[in-house]
Amino acid sequence: MTTNNDPLDALPDDVAAAAFRRLVRHLQHRHDAQNIDLMGLSGFCRNCLADWIRDAGYEGHKAQSRALIHGMPAEDWKATRQTPATEQQLRRMEESVAKNRVE
Repeated sequence: MTTNNDPLDALPDDVAAAAFRRLVRHLQHRHDAQNIDLMGLSGFCRNCLADWIRDAGYEGHKAQSRALIHGMPAEDWKATRQTPATEQQLRRMEESVAKNRVE
């Protein structure tokens, strides 16, 4: 969501890109930060970032964008990094994602 007076719009693209890459590398390093927990806290996760780069013009398909963000194919990430979600995590995620809706 941007506005005409959003100071983020004045941020040079190279600076924004460097910050984005740092965020992605941080998330690749911190695989202990589960997507379900990211969703519960902030309403977005690695998969959202993959969708957002496609929305921004990345021409790769969904699996390619997720591999780019995860640092490996999503199936491999799920098999080696993802833990089963608890009922509490799922409930928190649903509450958090509901806050993302714009009326």
